Amino acid sequence: MPAASDKPNKCFPLKNPLILALDVDDEKVAWSMVEQTAEIVGGIKIGPRLMLRYGPAFLKRVVHKAPVFLDMKFFDIPSTTLSAVRAAFDLGVSLVTVHAQSGSEALGQLARLEEEYSKTNSVKILAVTILTSFDSTGLPSILKPQSIRQHVDDLVQLVVSSGLNGVVCSPHELEVFSKKNNLYLVTPGIRLVKKEEKVGDDQKRVMGPREALSAGATALVVGRPILEAASPAVACQEILELIR
Repeated sequence: MPAASDKPNKCFPLKNPLILALDVDDEKVAWSMVEQTAEIVGGIKIGPRLMLRYGPAFLKRVVHKAPVFLDMKFFDIPSTTLSAVRAAFDLGVSLVTVHAQSGSEALGQLARLEEEYSKTNSVKILAVTILTSFDSTGLPSILKPQSIRQHVDDLVQLVVSSGLNGVVCSPHELEVFSKKNNLYLVTPGIRLVKKEEKVGDDQKRVMGPREALSAGATALVVGRPILEAASPAVACQEILELIR
């Protein structure tokens, strides 16, 4: 395991900046990954693939091993979104995602919920901006004709004005937003080396882990480089060594 440090943990409630994206379908494979990496990574991300197959029971098992980032990207009317996030926190989740496009009313209520739970629990609500699967040519036509960075900037301003400071954005927007408002920036789309795009790799806006942290990321979401490694535990250790 990485050596202990007396420095403040800026990525709290995670143990360190590395989040394993547990994007698999098989429960045995998922649990094997948890057992191999839970003592090393800062947290483990669980999304719809596992939640819809194995539900809260599996999530609770993981919560006992490591901080859990529930990435369901809730996007609904304010009362429904609020109830969903409350339910996630009640399951022991540390981080949970909602869409920044939920609007100021929902985000404001979520900010008050985060404040409420933070009195007794280690929690953070993360607002998703523009998914990393989008590039400048693939944005939905209903959005305003402006750059991805401007869309993300608009959404970040909405999030901050609503009282939240947790944001999910691609590494390509980090340099601008890391200088603003003491944001808690979680970044997917992390790759270890530049390579030809693989079949099934739908991330467009990507970056290496050291570069992303240098650009201002608080925590990094890493999936394929760990899941596809011969030894997931070794892959996690190598990433942590790389970003020290």
